[in-house]
Amino acid sequence: MSTVSWITVRGLFGRRRFLLLLPLPVVLVLLAVLSRALGVDPGEWGPPVLVGLGLAVVLPVVALIVGTGVLGAEIDDGTIVHILTKPLPRWQIVLPKLAVAAGVTAVTAAVPLYVAGVLADSVRLGLALAAASAVGALAYSALFVALSLVTRRPVLLGLVYVLIWEGLLGNMVSGTQVLSVQQYVITLADRLAPTGLLETSVSVPVSAVMAAVISVGFTLLAIDRLRSFSVAGETS
Repeated sequence: MSTVSWITVRGLFGRRRFLLLLPLPVVLVLLAVLSRALGVDPGEWGPPVLVGLGLAVVLPVVALIVGTGVLGAEIDDGTIVHILTKPLPRWQIVLPKLAVAAGVTAVTAAVPLYVAGVLADSVRLGLALAAASAVGALAYSALFVALSLVTRRPVLLGLVYVLIWEGLLGNMVSGTQVLSVQQYVITLADRLAPTGLLETSVSVPVSAVMAAVISVGFTLLAIDRLRSFSVAGETS
């Protein structure tokens, strides 16, 4: 498993798509620093920066870029064949790649969210955002890794989920929030550090259970799909 993880990390950092991870976190921190320096009331800039940019854009987009890349890029360039020929159970391929995707996503999103949270309110809020974003990173990564094995257009479907389901419908139809990873993250962060800067209509138990269900469910789907991929040789 360590070999698969190392190959995944080397491949991820060696591709240009990793450079796409940097601009959004930098913008998040710069906006928070600028707002704090100008003396803007945190109640005015906190929600749009922390939630509107950090949790609604930075976290899911980073997860999408990384999650669809750890296996999807290998499928596209054909190097997946070399991995599938190894005498390894498919879960020993999926889990290390998922761990790398979730870890990279968590670090890339949690650090700027921590900084923004501290500037907006307190260290406690910064830590809460970092911890909740780590949970979200795992759920998003499991979803996007599975999508990379289920369809040839995982990025497109991932954007539909993030922009349409979570972004558009999530703000217009309250019922859709029950199936929104973004809402789970907001709820968990607000539970760890109650503040008026974060608002959600999903309960803590629902958020915790659904985050676990999505993480486990899509991980199992990815493992199952990789088994069929090794036989069929292509995704549907």
